[in-house]
Amino acid sequence: MRIGLRIFLGYFVIVALTGVLLARVFLAEVKPGVRQAMEDTLVDTANVLAELATDDFLAGRIDDGRFATRIRALGQRDLGAEIWGFGKRAAQYRVYVTDADGIVVFDSSGRDLGRDYSRWNDVYLTLRGRYGARSSPERPDDPGSTVMHVAAPILDANGRIVGSLTVAKPNRALAPFIARSQGTVLRWGLVLLGVALAVGLGAAWWLSRQVHRLQAYAQAVTRGERAMPPPVSGEFGALGEALETMRARLEGKQYVEQYVHALTHEMKSPLAAIRGSAELLEGDADAVPMGEADRVRFAARIRRQSERLAQMIDKLLALAAVEHRQRLDDPRPVDVVRLLDDVLELARPGLEAAGLDATVDAPASVIVEGDAFLLRQALLNLVENATDFAPAGSALALVVCPHEGGCRIEVRDRGTGVPAYALGRAFERFYSLARPGGGSRSSGLGLAFVAEVAALHGGRASLANREGGGAVASMWLPLRAGA
Repeated sequence: MRIGLRIFLGYFVIVALTGVLLARVFLAEVKPGVRQAMEDTLVDTANVLAELATDDFLAGRIDDGRFATRIRALGQRDLGAEIWGFGKRAAQYRVYVTDADGIVVFDSSGRDLGRDYSRWNDVYLTLRGRYGARSSPERPDDPGSTVMHVAAPILDANGRIVGSLTVAKPNRALAPFIARSQGTVLRWGLVLLGVALAVGLGAAWWLSRQVHRLQAYAQAVTRGERAMPPPVSGEFGALGEALETMRARLEGKQYVEQYVHALTHEMKSPLAAIRGSAELLEGDADAVPMGEADRVRFAARIRRQSERLAQMIDKLLALAAVEHRQRLDDPRPVDVVRLLDDVLELARPGLEAAGLDATVDAPASVIVEGDAFLLRQALLNLVENATDFAPAGSALALVVCPHEGGCRIEVRDRGTGVPAYALGRAFERFYSLARPGGGSRSSGLGLAFVAEVAALHGGRASLANREGGGAVASMWLPLRAGA
């Protein structure tokens, strides 16, 4: 499972559990909160009505006096109220009054007059000087029919409790408000949960992308490819820079070790030839007479091997400079046709010495983006390599053609071609083939340099045998954007 998915799933579980717990708490608190507010209102109402009913109660006309008339008239009043979107047309209060023994002496609903209410908490507690309230269902088989009752004491002139007045209101009157509040809490809770999950998804995607970029970079470095630290930010940026520093140091150390080993191996043969020739030239002329022709031959051998060493070192330095570059610092538009003209001008002395001719077959203008100097040196290496293998009197063909969305630059010769076993190793460092006619091998660095330059420009180099005899060395480069 990918790290981004694991992070998101963990975040989802935490947010979901938190959201569920908070929703349950909020939803569970809505109903008690609304009922507590209603109870507070009923307390005020009961005490106000108790004061208004005192005179009629003490005068013995609580059921047919002015108070009773006004309370019964309340049931006929059209309230015409609009409370936060909910209409209210009639009062839902029930008011009843009991005497000191808990017997109902007035009931605005008219149904329980004369009944004993002394056992109900609202009446029982109030008659004993305590706060009396209860919530009871009107119908035992319907838990949703609960009614809240709040009582207040009726006092005589001496402050003694002589009765109680209870105001009752069905809890279902608050149901629309409770349902709307719970719906609002639930709706916004789901919105916040969705936003939290979206944020979590975005954060998980961002973290996964940063890690994936660093992983791809590490894998590219492991494969030996040119790779730059990915565009990551924050701590991931610091990690990318640390990886790049570590890669550069490790590669530098390994690079030096490999090159020292390869260079010493390749230098053994020319150094041995130089040493042998020098020993013969320094030998005792009386013991082993040496003619002028032999001295010239050995001196020429020393010169050729010295030149070979110098050429090897120069090419090795050029290759090392290219291999350590991860990108082109200042790429510019390069006209391939003009570049080939410059290459032929530089290679002209060698071509004339080998008795070769060269032609260019290219469109009027082909533009790539890169380093003109490096591309010129790479193409010159291809031409010089073809010159070494082409027979005298033949011609090299430099061909530029569109290929796979880029341009392919080919150097074709009519030499002996490349053995099948060497095709896969031609671009290895220090790998070379014997030249025709017994010529000495090259440094084996030219084609390796070509491959590195091509890769640095986002292209590739290849070598194949040509139909009809000879070889085709090519370099594919991407065209400049918009060219």
